Amino acid sequence: MLIKDITTIIEEFAPLTYQESYDNSGLIVGNATDEVTGVLICLDCIEEIIDEAITTNCNMVIAHHPIIFSGLKQLNGKNYIERTVIKAIKNNIAIYAVHTNLDNVKNGVSYKIAQKIGVKNCQILQPKKSLLSKIVVYCPVNKADDVRAVMFDAGAGSIGNYSDCSFNTEGIGTFKGEENAKPAVGEVGKAHQEKEARIETIVPSYLANKVVASMKAVHPYEEVAYDIFELQNKYENVGSGVVGELENEEDENLFLKRLKNDLKTDCIRYTDLLGKRIKKVAICGGSGSFLLADAIAAGADVFITGDFKYHQFFDAENKIIIADVGHYESEQHTSELIYEILNEKFPNFAVRLTEKNTNPVNYL
Repeated sequence: MLIKDITTIIEEFAPLTYQESYDNSGLIVGNATDEVTGVLICLDCIEEIIDEAITTNCNMVIAHHPIIFSGLKQLNGKNYIERTVIKAIKNNIAIYAVHTNLDNVKNGVSYKIAQKIGVKNCQILQPKKSLLSKIVVYCPVNKADDVRAVMFDAGAGSIGNYSDCSFNTEGIGTFKGEENAKPAVGEVGKAHQEKEARIETIVPSYLANKVVASMKAVHPYEEVAYDIFELQNKYENVGSGVVGELENEEDENLFLKRLKNDLKTDCIRYTDLLGKRIKKVAICGGSGSFLLADAIAAGADVFITGDFKYHQFFDAENKIIIADVGHYESEQHTSELIYEILNEKFPNFAVRLTEKNTNPVNYL
């Protein structure tokens, strides 16, 4: 097992292209072609985690939060970031981070929280735009089924809960092969008309080149006519936060008490209760205050996240209950999520969860 085998599985679930522009997800320390003896999963990669990796014979650490966010100009060990990186390098331990790309995908961090607290039928709270493309290709009618099939297999044609989606029309294509041409139909030097299918399908933009390559591999023409259009549509499977519903309505006080127990948090900071029962719930792992307006617009009764500032609590305006459970507390199950992703593919490989609590915040 190589490091790249591990990272490929993670990135198939949470593509790096879905991380935020400020983020630093991916392989931070290490060589992708190194062999892996074991993987240690954690929320924060700090010195104690590297020590644990050494003790447990794990030469790869997968963390949710990147140990390096901005560039390092020196490695002198003057802070915990530099000391952690130095210790990892000295002990040949790779560090990989899967951060906002795991936040932003369907069944990612916020979905895991929803699962833990019994919120179902979740949808992305703030879907992202400009992540989809439309590919249009023209081919002989008798080859259209083959072309569509390989495009779908390569990742095209998924819309919501539907797969193999395309729009097809038929028309006449014209061409004339020049001296060095090797046309699949028609003759060199003679104008030719061919009954063709126009195939249109949607694809996540990061997969567009893969889909085109697969299409060209089975397309009969020497020169393939195709177009790629960038779309402004929202991509409902990628974005920030989730919103869903409890199976049964719950009393506000009882819900908050259950939330505190389910997330094993010592403190929930919350706004005034509204005197109505809780049914619709919005969730964002980590720092989610930027989604408050979306939670209100979605009609959520409560918004669960972390890192709300004092004055931001006023923005609830008695339209919603803000329940700030803490940053670590909202993301603590992310390690379990990463474990599940890897264990499904490599059930017999040495993947383990850290035994360290890396929460830097304490409560009295």
